[in-house]
Amino acid sequence: MKIAIVFYSMYGHVYQMAQAIAEGAKKVEGAEVKLLQVPETLPVEVLEKMGAVEARKSFAHIPTATVEDLEWADAIIFGTPTRFGNMCGQMRQFLDATGQLWASGSLVGKVGSVFTSTATQHGGQESTLLSFHITLLHHGMVVAGLPYAFQGQTRVDEITGCSPYGASTIAAGDGSRQPSQNELDGARFQGEYVAGIARKLTCC
Repeated sequence: MKIAIVFYSMYGHVYQMAQAIAEGAKKVEGAEVKLLQVPETLPVEVLEKMGAVEARKSFAHIPTATVEDLEWADAIIFGTPTRFGNMCGQMRQFLDATGQLWASGSLVGKVGSVFTSTATQHGGQESTLLSFHITLLHHGMVVAGLPYAFQGQTRVDEITGCSPYGASTIAAGDGSRQPSQNELDGARFQGEYVAGIARKLTCC
């Protein structure tokens, strides 16, 4: 089965989570995994002022996602940073271009899942994941989160992301905090979990 991991990352935190998601998905036999990033909408001058140009070089080699990539996949795992408790504008613009897929029912029955990143511990991770699910449901997708079978999300001995709605990480206001081992483990679990569901749906 085919797994597309479609993400937007400005400083690399979501990209690191996407890599972990891919690692998890590849554990499932028969999984073909593609890492894709949605098109950038900000001009280079703005990205330079935001200090994002250098950070983005680490994933500049990742191909740009197209609407056709969504049709190709049996499961799509979306990654987005949070903007005011919702998905980023780049991801929203990409999804707003999928009207033709909606009209033709091309994504109906595919597995859809989401992961995210915020600057602060309570920066809207859950609202971003849950509001993203609305778009997936409109497309008729089978929504998968991060079940409590991943024991790491019950931890209280450290500050950590991850919830039943999807894996997540905390970047800090200046972007200095990198995804923790627990957060990356959650992403790997989610990737394997989604790929496993896709396998069950496509094998028979």
